[in-house]
Amino acid sequence: MTAETNGNILKTLIIGSGPAGLAAALYAARAHLDPLVLSGMDLGGQVSITHIVENYPGFPEGIGGPQLVENFQKQAERFGARLEFDTATEVDLSSRPFRVTTWNAEYLAETLILATGATPRHLEIPGEEAFVGRGVSYCATCDGHFFQDRDVIVVGGGDSALEEGLFLTRYANSVTIIHRRDELRAGAFLRKRAFSHPKVEFIWDTVLTEIRGEGVVESVGLRNVKTGAESDLKTDGVFIFIGHIPNTELFQDQLETDASGYVIVDRYMQTSVPGVFAAGEVADSHFRQVITSAGMGAAAAMQAIHFLEEHA
Repeated sequence: MTAETNGNILKTLIIGSGPAGLAAALYAARAHLDPLVLSGMDLGGQVSITHIVENYPGFPEGIGGPQLVENFQKQAERFGARLEFDTATEVDLSSRPFRVTTWNAEYLAETLILATGATPRHLEIPGEEAFVGRGVSYCATCDGHFFQDRDVIVVGGGDSALEEGLFLTRYANSVTIIHRRDELRAGAFLRKRAFSHPKVEFIWDTVLTEIRGEGVVESVGLRNVKTGAESDLKTDGVFIFIGHIPNTELFQDQLETDASGYVIVDRYMQTSVPGVFAAGEVADSHFRQVITSAGMGAAAAMQAIHFLEEHA
């Protein structure tokens, strides 16, 4: 359904197919809004590359990330949501209906739900991409359980790195935090907890140069940024927390964002443009969980329903 071919205006268009987007699609479809979901390049977002999700309610034995995404999709489609494997390339929020251009079509929509997510910052070193899901992770809450009684390292020095590192102490035998500077950026309370924890150690002024292993992570290469000295460190896992990049390129200069680029929403998921809602990690720099993203998606759809009723 394109604007050029038949002039139809969608009631709700959802950009992004992670938990937030698919939950929004479910709620919008049940309200007979006939939502269209633009999946983007990665159906399901970050959860689709998570080996197993053990903290989503209703699955006491856990569920594979890809399977959870498939379940979300099937449930939304059961009620009439439509999914297009297409990517938005341009968005015009200057007037309603909003105009969304993709690789293959152009759409007009009375309401938009933005669920484009955020991308973890990568180290961009050899071995990082190859070992994702095999010892390299960007989510301790998702994958920490798999490192029971193992030795792991955490890369980063901010709040997220310390929070996730302390979480990993529930499972790991040891947690070594590697930071490129000689002091942490994290808040005082987190620093105090980390420094006093018997399982947590620190390596300062150091960066990773390579991640190595046979099938799974076995060691990393290190370089001291002050002396240039290089060394190897055996480890079973590498957790990288050097920040996220919200996927907001499409909305630059059209929506209010915070200093880090995340879309600013109110308690109803409403953005600075009436009729445009945002949900999930594109608007959440704090929780970044499947369940919170899904909840935000549901809330965004419910508010879109109210918006359309008020502007009928």
